[in-house]
Amino acid sequence: MSRILSIDYGLKRTGIAVSDPLKIIATGLTTVESRQLIPFLKDYFLKETVELIIIGEPRNLDDSATHATPLVEKCIKALQKNFPKVPVKKVDERFTSKMARDSMLEMGLKKMQRRNKALVDEIAATILLQEYMRSIEG
Repeated sequence: MSRILSIDYGLKRTGIAVSDPLKIIATGLTTVESRQLIPFLKDYFLKETVELIIIGEPRNLDDSATHATPLVEKCIKALQKNFPKVPVKKVDERFTSKMARDSMLEMGLKKMQRRNKALVDEIAATILLQEYMRSIEG
């Protein structure tokens, strides 16, 4: 059985989450330096079967592109070039970082832990994936 992989792409860091093979549970996988994303995924795809990559699409509240949108578009092209058999789907990532910080607060993480941007990115990728799986359930 295959998984869905979620990417919260950023200039410096990229949060990654994956579904379980039954596509019921989203789990944070890791955060990597953005320049290491493709090598990391090449290694990961040797071990796991991934049927879909979803990537957070940065948008402003008025639905216009943000300063990060071109970075994500460049990443999508790199994903399509390196993994042509795996479809890449953009999903709205508005509010995921805030939701990640709120989740960290609810989990009772201390202030220093909540400042860990790598953890925020990984949780944001997990939230993206949870929301996506919820949207395709019905």
